[in-house]
Amino acid sequence: MTWKIERVPGDGLDLDEVLTVYRESGLGERRPIEDRERFAAMLRGANLVVVCRTEEGRLIGIARSVSDFSYVTYLSDIAVSADFQRAGIGRALIAGTQAETPGVKIVLLSAPAAVDYYPHLGFTRHQSAWVLQP
Repeated sequence: MTWKIERVPGDGLDLDEVLTVYRESGLGERRPIEDRERFAAMLRGANLVVVCRTEEGRLIGIARSVSDFSYVTYLSDIAVSADFQRAGIGRALIAGTQAETPGVKIVLLSAPAAVDYYPHLGFTRHQSAWVLQP
């Protein structure tokens, strides 16, 4: 199977298509996918969005980030539809994010099920992350 990685404007994506990927990936369990307005704002607010599409144009993966393009990129979400996981798409989405932010470190919070995935890609654990819930 062939697929394509590309940077796109978040506000130009079809919301239903994106929500399908979040549901199919399992990430939807930890994101406000039932609040369409909030989710649309999340896409608009991300200043770096990299997607993966099949040759037929189906959206099968997304990496949503906020970056200053100088020092740090916060990779907010990385989601790949379950049927396409373990095919290198997550790695390619991260590589696409890196290509858009050369020389910039990438920071992310891992989903519990993916905590063992990121070390294989060269990420190191950071012990002093903090979260302040609204």
